[in-house]
Amino acid sequence: MRTITTSNELRSALALQREQGKHIGFVPTMGALHEGHLSLVRCSKQHADRTVVSIFVNPTQFGPSEDFDRYPRTLESDAGLLIDEDVEFLFAPTADQIYPPGHSFSIHAGPIATLYEGARRPGHFDGVATVVSILFNIVQPQSVYFGQKDAQQVAVVKKLIHDLAFPIEVEVVPTVRENDGLALSSRNRYLSQAERKEAAVLSKTLVLVRDLIQKGHSAPAAIAAGIEEFHKLAPHGILDYLDVVGAETFRPAASFEGNEEPITIIIAAILGTTRLIDNLPL
Repeated sequence: MRTITTSNELRSALALQREQGKHIGFVPTMGALHEGHLSLVRCSKQHADRTVVSIFVNPTQFGPSEDFDRYPRTLESDAGLLIDEDVEFLFAPTADQIYPPGHSFSIHAGPIATLYEGARRPGHFDGVATVVSILFNIVQPQSVYFGQKDAQQVAVVKKLIHDLAFPIEVEVVPTVRENDGLALSSRNRYLSQAERKEAAVLSKTLVLVRDLIQKGHSAPAAIAAGIEEFHKLAPHGILDYLDVVGAETFRPAASFEGNEEPITIIIAAILGTTRLIDNLPL
């Protein structure tokens, strides 16, 4: 694996690959890699000739009171995992490679950035859209790989690629979970033993809501049952939101009949000091 830290070096290396007709797959990450990330890498390895993984903890998608400073940075161990997966290129830039001195432009993510995670974390999706656009311009991949766990981020990236005409195909990879259903996340390591036990309630709540809807219950009734289930199984947790939304727009799904947009059940909760999100396509 070749580790590259500057944009110009990566551009040069990948230009040679494109001249040879190689399909470039790209997996953008913030590091602290786990099996969820590695599932994206394996998907890229299966479909692309060359895989680029970026590791960059992006400051512009963190709010003032969020965990940017304590976000885990484990580059050495991450690199070892990627070597084991036979990744060809690791891009590990410093902040000035992504945001050079004097950088002032950013991307506004639009209406979707005002909903759910966007409402709770103002500016978050603008930061995501901006850094992803910069990385796309540096890597110029034919395909990119994102995890279903971050469903709203996936919707933002798809909209970005469509609206700004990036010639990139998005591959969405299913969420990887622990045996008890907890979605893998770099933030899971913040959980205490007791909080980790209660955290499994997120996936259990999603499954309950899905099953009720599939049995013919209305969305409001299913959500009400899900809220009750959450509080019963996680008495120390704080439920931020539980809703049923369109997977592309993240607008609440008032009705399922005649709705051509895919539907997703979404949840966010706080366990101790850790905020977790999850979702389940319907």
